[in-house]
Amino acid sequence: MSIKKFNSILIISFLGVLTYAQDTMEYKKRNFISAEDTLSYRILYPKNFDEQASYPLILFLHGAGERGSDNKKQLTHGSTLFSNKENESDYPAIVIFPQCPSNDYWAKVVVDRSTHPLGLSFQYENGPTRPMELVMALVEDFKKKNYVRKDQIYLMGLSMGGMGTYELLSRKPDTFAAAIAICGAGDPSTVKKYAQKTPLWAFHGAQDNVVDPKYSLEMVAALLKEGAFPKMTMYDYADHNSWDSAFSEPALLEWLFSHRLEK
Repeated sequence: MSIKKFNSILIISFLGVLTYAQDTMEYKKRNFISAEDTLSYRILYPKNFDEQASYPLILFLHGAGERGSDNKKQLTHGSTLFSNKENESDYPAIVIFPQCPSNDYWAKVVVDRSTHPLGLSFQYENGPTRPMELVMALVEDFKKKNYVRKDQIYLMGLSMGGMGTYELLSRKPDTFAAAIAICGAGDPSTVKKYAQKTPLWAFHGAQDNVVDPKYSLEMVAALLKEGAFPKMTMYDYADHNSWDSAFSEPALLEWLFSHRLEK
């Protein structure tokens, strides 16, 4: 490797670390307490936030690799999409990144890690996980706030968070104006609950050897069967890390914010 190329890589890596460090400061640490359980989360407020005004709300569910108790790792992927100065100006919103504990999961799913891609068996009928219960309670708490636009609450998630996105849509079908699920999976039998209510954009990498792309295709097919018109983007070159490509989509936030919940 040439010295010039090596230096370029170092600069890019440094800028990535610097941006992440800035996000940990811009996203404020908070804790949501319910029935003696605590859900840690980070929240980004719009510039010149005014409680007398009203703003869209975005809930972002991270992947399994960002679980923990540091109330920080959940910002690893996706946080800069919203703290980007241009996006902050064009799409002012309240953005929430909750963190799932290390020993738990957003979705109610049995994961077989002996196979690649993973084997997934969803069991929504057994009730939500405790982190999912807390996330739902957190959303309900923010819905009560006058500065949150009830018709512009959006949901995004990647990998484990993509699984949580599909489950949360089925458990709160009258809440979200639009949703984005990246390299996720879910129970196709539950899409009828939100198919006609929540526009969805699904992303996946065709070479994903962690979460089989067939899961996204199954969810989209189920939505089509229920008369919905979901967006689907499959990256032929991408493996499990399809989120970077999704975050780079020029129309991503424009599409998301174009939707309002119909009452």
